[in-house]
Amino acid sequence: MSKKLIALIAGIAVVVIAAVVVLVLVLRGGESFSLLKMYEFEGTGSVFRESKGDITPYPNMVLESGDKVSLDTGRLTIQADEDKYIHLDEHSTIQLVASGNGTDSKTKIELLKGGISNDIRNKLSANSSYEINTPNSTMSVRGTVFYTFIYEKDGVKYTRVCVFEGEVDTHLVYKDGTTELKGVPVGKGKEVIIYEDGTTTDYLYDEPQDIDYNTIPENVLRDLRDLIDKDGKTLSITSPEITRILEGPYTVTFTYNGTEFGTQTVKKGETAVVPALGPAPSGSWNFTFTEPIERDTTIEWQS
Repeated sequence: MSKKLIALIAGIAVVVIAAVVVLVLVLRGGESFSLLKMYEFEGTGSVFRESKGDITPYPNMVLESGDKVSLDTGRLTIQADEDKYIHLDEHSTIQLVASGNGTDSKTKIELLKGGISNDIRNKLSANSSYEINTPNSTMSVRGTVFYTFIYEKDGVKYTRVCVFEGEVDTHLVYKDGTTELKGVPVGKGKEVIIYEDGTTTDYLYDEPQDIDYNTIPENVLRDLRDLIDKDGKTLSITSPEITRILEGPYTVTFTYNGTEFGTQTVKKGETAVVPALGPAPSGSWNFTFTEPIERDTTIEWQS
């Protein structure tokens, strides 16, 4: 056999082997997420990657498992697996831990600061998972729309979970790192708040409560309205209800000893008027009437 023929056969063999390797990797989906990218970004923020340090985000940027993503101002949305969208609040930070592929994906989000909205369009496969961890809780879903926010007040750490579609299974995580096996399911239109005060980790209420939509951030409400108007989703709140919360007019309710004394209708940004009559000879309304009204408000009489 000539040297040229041997070289040709060897070259063909190398090409075939390379093609097989590529095919195997494609079929396996690799050992990383099939898709994890910066779907939307405008404003200021960063992506911290262990091997490169801080990176300035940009639309369609490919993200990696282990990346810490922060949004300071503006909008930032991460897309995972074609059908999962993670929207960060301003002043929020998450860490992504993801593996598998589109049909067998494992997504874990460590919420380190602020809040995130989650929109999972399709039900997860039997071998897939989507999990969010906070300092005092963990939650898992199969497919839903929900909001998670962490904050601290007077040294107590809180996690708030609001579910707008589907169900989220929440579990307590104690200071020693152990997780409560029995979870509390949070259904559509409900929310829970979990607290940790240094000695106790527990739910603030005995059972999930109705969502207080007036305290949901405006950016989250706008995203929910888009899901209803543009994507046809049926959530726990309607588009007109969201518009009223965002734009008004609002109802100011005056109460005395737990009973309604009177109401006023106030446009967004305007102020309520001190009622001409008081409910009792002594006392005053517990409110600063120069404060603009931005939501439905209850004002109590204090004797």
